[in-house]
Amino acid sequence: MILIFMVDGARAVIETSPDKDAVAEGLLDLLKPAIQQLDLHVHSVRESQVELREHIDNLATELCRINEHQKVALDLDPYVKKLLNARRRVVLVNNILQNAQERLRRLNHNVAKETARRKTMLEASGVFASRSPSKP
Repeated sequence: MILIFMVDGARAVIETSPDKDAVAEGLLDLLKPAIQQLDLHVHSVRESQVELREHIDNLATELCRINEHQKVALDLDPYVKKLLNARRRVVLVNNILQNAQERLRRLNHNVAKETARRKTMLEASGVFASRSPSKP
């Protein structure tokens, strides 16, 4: 049997035997929940990043408003610039997380597709049929 894996555009061709198929099936079953959990955590972090960006925007707007209405000359511009710089970094991290999450989704999809293909092959070869409790 020949397996073809695609990861980030790189193609790997692997010849497998029935023993290796069982190991590969186990690895796929092991990786799928981890990938799904990682995807959920990345999604959660991205939501937090969006919230943080909104709070930074609100704080920067409020600082500008306070600066305009102050009778005492306080120079809040450096703080506003720091906030905007922090916002820029948050947006950058969010973009990185978005790219990572998209890769995780593709990997999860590929794992699910490979798992389904392997189950179909195993069912077709009679492996599951011989283990069925309804048959003696």
